[in-house]
Amino acid sequence: MCRLFALTSRDPVSPMRAIDALNVMKEGHDGSGVGLYLGGLGGPFEDLKDHPILSGIFTEAGLRRLDEYMAGQGFEIRHAVRFAPRSDPPAGTPRRGTYAAIAYECPAAWDELADDERGRRLVRTRLALRAEGEQTGDMMVFSFWPDTIMIKEVGDPLEMGAYLELGREELHARRILAQGRQNTNYAINLYACHPFFIEGVATMTNGENTAFVPIREYLMSRGVEGYSGYQSDSEVFTHIAHFSTRRLGLDIRAYKHVITPLSDDEMRQHPDREFLQSLKRSCRKLIIDGPNCVIGCLPDGTMFMVQDRKKLRPGVVGGDPASGVFAFSSEICGLNAAIPDRDKSKDFQPMHLDTAIVGPDCREVVQCSQNDPLPLQR
Repeated sequence: MCRLFALTSRDPVSPMRAIDALNVMKEGHDGSGVGLYLGGLGGPFEDLKDHPILSGIFTEAGLRRLDEYMAGQGFEIRHAVRFAPRSDPPAGTPRRGTYAAIAYECPAAWDELADDERGRRLVRTRLALRAEGEQTGDMMVFSFWPDTIMIKEVGDPLEMGAYLELGREELHARRILAQGRQNTNYAINLYACHPFFIEGVATMTNGENTAFVPIREYLMSRGVEGYSGYQSDSEVFTHIAHFSTRRLGLDIRAYKHVITPLSDDEMRQHPDREFLQSLKRSCRKLIIDGPNCVIGCLPDGTMFMVQDRKKLRPGVVGGDPASGVFAFSSEICGLNAAIPDRDKSKDFQPMHLDTAIVGPDCREVVQCSQNDPLPLQR
Protein backbone atom coordinates (compact mmCIF):
# COMPACT_ATOMS: atom_id res chain seq x y z
CA MET A 1 0.00 0.00 0.00
CA CYS A 2 1.19 3.51 -0.76
CA ARG A 3 0.47 6.84 0.89
CA LEU A 4 -0.76 10.06 -0.71
CA PHE A 5 -0.43 13.66 0.36
CA ALA A 6 -1.52 16.82 -1.45
CA LEU A 7 -1.33 20.50 -0.56
CA THR A 8 -3.24 23.41 -2.07
CA SER A 9 -2.29 26.91 -0.98
CA ARG A 10 -3.01 30.53 -1.91
CA ASP A 11 0.74 31.21 -1.77
CA PRO A 12 3.58 29.01 -3.06
CA VAL A 13 4.95 26.52 -0.53
CA SER A 14 7.90 24.13 -0.51
CA PRO A 15 7.41 20.58 -1.83
CA MET A 16 9.27 19.45 1.28
CA ARG A 17 6.17 20.25 3.31
CA ALA A 18 4.39 17.45 1.45
CA ILE A 19 7.38 15.12 1.59
CA ASP A 20 7.68 15.62 5.34
CA ALA A 21 4.03 14.60 5.65
CA LEU A 22 4.74 11.46 3.61
CA ASN A 23 7.58 10.68 5.98
CA VAL A 24 5.23 10.88 8.98
CA MET A 25 3.06 8.26 7.24
CA LYS A 26 6.05 6.05 6.45
CA GLU A 27 4.65 2.98 8.19
CA GLY A 28 2.01 2.94 5.44
CA HIS A 29 4.37 2.98 2.44
CA ASP A 30 7.57 1.15 1.66
CA GLY A 31 9.79 4.15 0.91
CA SER A 32 10.64 2.79 -2.53
CA GLY A 33 9.93 5.94 -4.51
CA VAL A 34 8.46 9.40 -4.74
CA GLY A 35 6.46 11.24 -7.37
CA LEU A 36 5.57 14.94 -7.37
CA TYR A 37 3.19 17.10 -9.36
CA LEU A 38 3.81 20.85 -8.93
CA GLY A 39 1.36 23.42 -10.28
CA GLY A 40 0.61 27.07 -9.58
CA LEU A 41 4.34 27.64 -9.62
CA GLY A 42 6.15 30.45 -7.84
CA GLY A 43 9.79 31.48 -8.13
CA PRO A 44 11.21 32.05 -11.62
CA PHE A 45 8.23 30.37 -13.30
CA GLU A 46 5.70 32.77 -11.75
CA ASP A 47 5.80 35.09 -14.76
CA LEU A 48 5.90 32.29 -17.34
CA LYS A 49 2.51 30.71 -16.72
CA ASP A 50 1.58 30.62 -20.40
CA HIS A 51 4.82 28.93 -21.43
CA PRO A 52 4.94 25.11 -21.53
CA ILE A 53 7.48 23.55 -19.19
CA LEU A 54 9.16 20.29 -20.14
CA SER A 55 10.16 18.22 -17.11
CA GLY A 56 12.16 15.03 -17.02
CA ILE A 57 15.54 13.37 -16.52
CA PHE A 58 18.34 13.49 -19.12
CA THR A 59 21.85 12.27 -19.74
CA GLU A 60 24.28 14.72 -21.31
CA ALA A 61 23.63 13.15 -24.70
CA GLY A 62 19.90 13.34 -24.00
CA LEU A 63 20.09 17.06 -23.24
CA ARG A 64 21.93 17.69 -26.50
CA ARG A 65 19.36 15.76 -28.48
CA LEU A 66 16.54 17.50 -26.62
CA ASP A 67 17.97 20.93 -27.50
CA GLU A 68 18.39 19.93 -31.14
CA TYR A 69 14.87 18.52 -31.37
CA MET A 70 13.15 21.46 -29.70
CA ALA A 71 15.08 24.04 -31.73
CA GLY A 72 14.19 22.15 -34.87
CA GLN A 73 10.51 22.35 -33.93
CA GLY A 74 10.75 26.11 -33.38
CA PHE A 75 10.75 26.18 -29.55
CA GLU A 76 12.96 28.69 -27.76
CA ILE A 77 14.09 28.34 -24.14
CA ARG A 78 12.81 31.08 -21.83
CA HIS A 79 14.01 29.68 -18.51
CA ALA A 80 15.65 26.43 -17.40
CA VAL A 81 16.14 24.82 -14.01
CA ARG A 82 18.68 22.05 -14.42
CA PHE A 83 20.00 20.11 -11.46
CA ALA A 84 22.73 17.46 -11.64
CA PRO A 85 23.38 16.09 -8.13
CA ARG A 86 27.05 16.06 -7.17
CA SER A 87 26.69 13.75 -4.19
CA ASP A 88 26.29 10.00 -4.46
CA PRO A 89 22.65 8.93 -4.71
CA PRO A 90 21.05 7.12 -1.77
CA ALA A 91 21.20 3.34 -1.77
CA GLY A 92 18.89 1.91 -4.42
CA THR A 93 18.66 5.15 -6.43
CA PRO A 94 20.38 5.09 -9.84
CA ARG A 95 22.70 7.90 -10.88
CA ARG A 96 20.87 9.29 -13.87
CA GLY A 97 22.23 12.68 -14.93
CA THR A 98 20.31 15.96 -15.00
CA TYR A 99 16.83 16.61 -13.61
CA ALA A 100 15.39 19.46 -15.64
CA ALA A 101 12.39 21.77 -15.91
CA ILE A 102 12.62 23.95 -19.03
CA ALA A 103 10.11 26.65 -20.02
CA TYR A 104 9.79 27.32 -23.74
CA GLU A 105 8.39 29.94 -26.08
CA CYS A 106 6.14 28.10 -28.51
CA PRO A 107 6.80 28.30 -32.27
CA ALA A 108 5.51 31.49 -33.89
CA ALA A 109 3.32 29.38 -36.17
CA TRP A 110 1.28 28.38 -33.11
CA ASP A 111 0.18 31.94 -32.33
CA GLU A 112 -3.14 31.65 -34.15
CA LEU A 113 -4.00 28.14 -32.98
CA ALA A 114 -7.05 27.46 -30.83
CA ASP A 115 -6.29 26.34 -27.27
CA ASP A 116 -7.41 22.76 -27.94
CA GLU A 117 -5.07 22.43 -30.91
CA ARG A 118 -2.16 23.91 -28.95
CA GLY A 119 -2.86 21.36 -26.24
CA ARG A 120 -2.85 18.48 -28.70
CA ARG A 121 0.48 19.62 -30.13
CA LEU A 122 2.04 19.85 -26.68
CA VAL A 123 0.88 16.31 -25.92
CA ARG A 124 2.20 15.15 -29.30
CA THR A 125 5.60 16.70 -28.58
CA ARG A 126 5.80 15.03 -25.16
CA LEU A 127 4.88 11.64 -26.60
CA ALA A 128 7.47 11.98 -29.38
CA LEU A 129 10.21 12.80 -26.87
CA ARG A 130 9.14 9.97 -24.58
CA ALA A 131 9.22 7.49 -27.47
CA GLU A 132 12.67 8.72 -28.50
CA GLY A 133 13.92 8.37 -24.95
CA GLU A 134 12.53 4.87 -24.57
CA GLN A 135 14.54 3.84 -27.63
CA THR A 136 17.83 5.42 -26.59
CA GLY A 137 17.56 5.39 -22.78
CA ASP A 138 18.95 8.93 -22.48
CA MET A 139 15.79 10.89 -21.65
CA MET A 140 12.58 10.47 -19.63
CA VAL A 141 9.88 13.10 -20.17
CA PHE A 142 7.08 13.30 -17.60
CA SER A 143 5.18 16.43 -18.65
CA PHE A 144 5.14 19.26 -21.16
CA TRP A 145 2.51 21.78 -20.14
CA PRO A 146 2.28 25.35 -18.82
CA ASP A 147 2.71 25.95 -15.09
CA THR A 148 3.52 22.28 -14.43
CA ILE A 149 6.56 20.37 -13.18
CA MET A 150 6.68 16.60 -12.61
CA ILE A 151 9.46 14.91 -10.61
CA LYS A 152 9.79 11.14 -10.19
CA GLU A 153 12.50 8.96 -8.73
CA VAL A 154 13.21 5.63 -7.04
CA GLY A 155 14.13 5.86 -3.36
CA ASP A 156 12.90 7.01 0.03
CA PRO A 157 10.91 10.28 -0.34
CA LEU A 158 12.76 12.11 2.45
CA GLU A 159 16.15 11.01 1.13
CA MET A 160 15.09 12.06 -2.37
CA GLY A 161 14.05 15.46 -1.07
CA ALA A 162 17.53 16.01 0.32
CA TYR A 163 19.35 14.47 -2.65
CA LEU A 164 17.47 16.55 -5.24
CA GLU A 165 17.31 19.66 -3.02
CA LEU A 166 13.58 19.88 -3.51
CA GLY A 167 13.21 22.66 -0.94
CA ARG A 168 14.65 25.21 -3.41
CA GLU A 169 12.46 28.28 -3.85
CA GLU A 170 12.43 27.79 -7.63
CA LEU A 171 10.33 24.65 -7.02
CA HIS A 172 7.77 26.22 -4.67
CA ALA A 173 4.19 25.70 -5.85
CA ARG A 174 0.57 26.33 -4.88
CA ARG A 175 -0.60 22.84 -5.83
CA ILE A 176 1.42 19.79 -4.83
CA LEU A 177 0.57 16.11 -5.25
CA ALA A 178 3.04 13.72 -3.60
CA GLN A 179 3.00 9.95 -3.59
CA GLY A 180 5.30 7.68 -1.58
CA ARG A 181 6.00 4.32 -3.20
CA GLN A 182 7.29 3.11 -6.52
CA ASN A 183 5.24 0.74 -8.62
CA THR A 184 5.70 -2.76 -7.18
CA ASN A 185 3.18 -4.71 -9.24
CA TYR A 186 5.43 -4.80 -12.30
CA ALA A 187 9.03 -3.96 -13.15
CA ILE A 188 10.27 -0.65 -11.76
CA ASN A 189 9.56 2.06 -14.32
CA LEU A 190 9.40 5.78 -13.54
CA TYR A 191 6.52 6.17 -15.99
CA ALA A 192 4.52 3.94 -13.60
CA CYS A 193 5.12 6.29 -10.67
CA HIS A 194 2.20 8.44 -9.50
CA PRO A 195 1.05 11.18 -9.99
CA PHE A 196 -0.02 10.98 -13.61
CA PHE A 197 -0.77 13.99 -15.79
CA ILE A 198 -2.45 14.99 -19.03
CA GLU A 199 -3.45 18.46 -20.27
CA GLY A 200 -3.68 20.12 -16.87
CA VAL A 201 -5.31 17.15 -15.09
CA ALA A 202 -3.27 15.23 -12.50
CA THR A 203 -4.26 12.37 -10.19
CA MET A 204 -2.70 9.81 -7.89
CA THR A 205 -4.27 6.71 -6.37
CA ASN A 206 -3.92 4.47 -3.36
CA GLY A 207 -5.32 1.08 -4.25
CA GLU A 208 -5.66 -1.24 -7.18
CA ASN A 209 -7.80 -1.27 -10.30
CA THR A 210 -8.81 -4.76 -11.34
CA ALA A 211 -10.97 -3.31 -14.14
CA PHE A 212 -7.84 -1.82 -15.73
CA VAL A 213 -7.81 -3.74 -19.02
CA PRO A 214 -11.35 -2.92 -20.28
CA ILE A 215 -10.96 0.69 -19.10
CA ARG A 216 -7.65 1.03 -20.92
CA GLU A 217 -9.09 -0.44 -24.11
CA TYR A 218 -12.09 1.90 -24.01
CA LEU A 219 -9.93 4.98 -23.44
CA MET A 220 -7.53 4.04 -26.21
CA SER A 221 -10.49 3.73 -28.58
CA ARG A 222 -11.54 7.38 -27.99
CA GLY A 223 -8.96 8.80 -30.40
CA VAL A 224 -7.46 11.12 -27.77
CA GLU A 225 -3.72 11.77 -28.04
CA GLY A 226 -2.14 10.93 -24.72
CA TYR A 227 -4.41 8.01 -23.82
CA SER A 228 -1.48 5.65 -24.18
CA GLY A 229 1.51 4.22 -22.35
CA TYR A 230 -0.22 2.75 -19.30
CA GLN A 231 2.71 1.43 -17.30
CA SER A 232 0.40 1.52 -14.26
CA ASP A 233 -3.21 0.46 -13.81
CA SER A 234 -3.81 3.73 -11.92
CA GLU A 235 -3.02 6.00 -14.87
CA VAL A 236 -6.53 5.45 -16.22
CA PHE A 237 -7.96 7.43 -13.27
CA THR A 238 -6.21 10.53 -14.65
CA HIS A 239 -7.50 9.90 -18.13
CA ILE A 240 -11.07 9.28 -16.92
CA ALA A 241 -10.94 12.61 -15.06
CA HIS A 242 -9.63 14.26 -18.24
CA PHE A 243 -12.28 12.55 -20.38
CA SER A 244 -15.07 13.53 -17.96
CA THR A 245 -14.11 17.18 -17.60
CA ARG A 246 -12.29 18.09 -20.80
CA ARG A 247 -14.07 15.88 -23.35
CA LEU A 248 -17.56 15.48 -21.88
CA GLY A 249 -17.57 18.95 -20.32
CA LEU A 250 -18.78 17.70 -16.93
CA ASP A 251 -18.17 19.26 -13.54
CA ILE A 252 -15.74 17.30 -11.35
CA ARG A 253 -18.71 16.33 -9.17
CA ALA A 254 -19.79 14.08 -12.03
CA TYR A 255 -16.49 12.13 -11.87
CA LYS A 256 -17.91 9.83 -9.19
CA HIS A 257 -20.97 9.15 -11.35
CA VAL A 258 -18.64 7.95 -14.12
CA ILE A 259 -16.29 5.72 -12.10
CA THR A 260 -18.77 4.52 -9.42
CA PRO A 261 -22.33 5.16 -10.65
CA LEU A 262 -25.31 4.81 -8.35
CA SER A 263 -27.26 1.57 -8.44
CA ASP A 264 -30.56 1.59 -10.27
CA ASP A 265 -32.41 1.61 -6.94
CA GLU A 266 -30.34 4.55 -5.66
CA MET A 267 -30.89 6.44 -8.88
CA ARG A 268 -34.70 6.26 -8.90
CA GLN A 269 -35.18 9.22 -6.57
CA HIS A 270 -32.33 11.33 -7.95
CA PRO A 271 -33.38 14.68 -9.50
CA ASP A 272 -31.01 14.05 -12.44
CA ARG A 273 -32.08 10.44 -12.89
CA GLU A 274 -32.47 10.47 -16.68
CA PHE A 275 -29.09 12.08 -17.29
CA LEU A 276 -27.34 9.75 -14.83
CA GLN A 277 -28.93 6.69 -16.40
CA SER A 278 -27.69 7.81 -19.81
CA LEU A 279 -24.22 8.58 -18.43
CA LYS A 280 -24.02 5.17 -16.75
CA ARG A 281 -24.94 3.40 -19.99
CA SER A 282 -22.58 5.37 -22.22
CA CYS A 283 -19.61 5.25 -19.80
CA ARG A 284 -20.18 1.79 -18.37
CA LYS A 285 -16.72 0.64 -19.48
CA LEU A 286 -15.16 3.30 -17.24
CA ILE A 287 -16.66 1.87 -14.04
CA ILE A 288 -13.82 0.98 -11.68
CA ASP A 289 -13.32 -1.90 -9.27
CA GLY A 290 -11.37 -1.04 -6.13
CA PRO A 291 -10.47 -0.42 -3.47
CA ASN A 292 -9.22 3.05 -4.45
CA CYS A 293 -8.73 6.51 -3.00
CA VAL A 294 -8.07 9.11 -5.71
CA ILE A 295 -6.68 12.61 -5.18
CA GLY A 296 -6.48 14.95 -8.14
CA CYS A 297 -6.01 18.49 -9.41
CA LEU A 298 -7.69 20.26 -12.32
CA PRO A 299 -6.35 22.95 -14.68
CA ASP A 300 -7.96 25.79 -12.70
CA GLY A 301 -6.28 24.63 -9.46
CA THR A 302 -9.31 22.83 -8.00
CA MET A 303 -8.23 19.84 -5.88
CA PHE A 304 -10.46 16.86 -5.06
CA MET A 305 -10.63 13.47 -3.33
CA VAL A 306 -12.95 10.53 -3.99
CA GLN A 307 -13.32 6.98 -2.68
CA ASP A 308 -14.81 3.99 -4.42
CA ARG A 309 -17.71 2.04 -2.97
CA LYS A 310 -15.51 -0.44 -1.09
CA LYS A 311 -14.06 2.41 1.02
CA LEU A 312 -11.00 0.35 1.98
CA ARG A 313 -8.38 3.06 1.45
CA PRO A 314 -8.20 5.91 3.97
CA GLY A 315 -8.42 9.61 3.15
CA VAL A 316 -9.01 12.88 5.02
CA VAL A 317 -9.18 16.58 4.04
CA GLY A 318 -8.65 19.62 6.24
CA GLY A 319 -7.03 23.02 6.36
CA ASP A 320 -6.81 26.58 7.58
CA PRO A 321 -8.87 29.20 5.69
CA ALA A 322 -6.95 32.04 7.38
CA SER A 323 -3.59 30.98 5.97
CA GLY A 324 -5.15 29.56 2.79
CA VAL A 325 -3.54 26.11 3.13
CA PHE A 326 -5.48 22.85 2.81
CA ALA A 327 -4.28 19.26 2.61
CA PHE A 328 -5.55 15.92 1.34
CA SER A 329 -3.93 13.03 3.17
CA SER A 330 -4.04 9.25 3.41
CA GLU A 331 -3.80 9.56 7.19
CA ILE A 332 -4.65 12.06 9.92
CA CYS A 333 -1.02 12.08 11.09
CA GLY A 334 0.11 13.48 7.73
CA LEU A 335 -2.51 16.22 7.95
CA ASN A 336 -1.46 16.98 11.52
CA ALA A 337 2.18 17.30 10.51
CA ALA A 338 1.47 19.71 7.64
CA ILE A 339 -1.27 21.90 9.20
CA PRO A 340 -1.13 21.41 12.98
CA ASP A 341 -3.09 24.55 13.92
CA ARG A 342 -6.20 23.94 11.80
CA ASP A 343 -9.70 23.53 13.25
CA LYS A 344 -9.74 19.72 13.38
CA SER A 345 -13.50 19.62 13.93
CA LYS A 346 -13.88 20.64 10.28
CA ASP A 347 -11.80 17.77 8.90
CA PHE A 348 -13.74 15.67 6.39
CA GLN A 349 -13.27 11.99 5.60
CA PRO A 350 -15.11 11.26 2.33
CA MET A 351 -17.30 8.17 2.28
CA HIS A 352 -18.21 6.11 -0.78
CA LEU A 353 -20.75 8.61 -2.16
CA ASP A 354 -18.71 11.74 -1.45
CA THR A 355 -16.40 14.07 -3.32
CA ALA A 356 -14.29 16.52 -1.30
CA ILE A 357 -13.29 19.67 -3.19
CA VAL A 358 -11.11 22.67 -2.38
CA GLY A 359 -11.26 25.45 -4.95
CA PRO A 360 -8.28 27.52 -6.10
CA ASP A 361 -9.23 30.25 -3.60
CA CYS A 362 -8.40 27.80 -0.76
CA ARG A 363 -11.25 28.97 1.49
CA GLU A 364 -13.15 25.81 2.43
CA VAL A 365 -13.69 22.11 1.90
CA VAL A 366 -16.80 21.62 -0.23
CA GLN A 367 -18.56 18.33 0.49
CA CYS A 368 -20.60 16.82 -2.35
CA SER A 369 -22.68 13.64 -2.40
CA GLN A 370 -23.77 11.60 -5.40
CA ASN A 371 -27.30 12.03 -4.05
CA ASP A 372 -27.09 15.82 -4.60
CA PRO A 373 -28.40 17.58 -7.74
CA LEU A 374 -25.62 17.63 -10.28
CA PRO A 375 -24.20 20.70 -12.05
CA LEU A 376 -23.88 19.26 -15.51
CA GLN A 377 -21.52 21.86 -16.94
CA ARG A 378 -18.09 22.89 -15.71
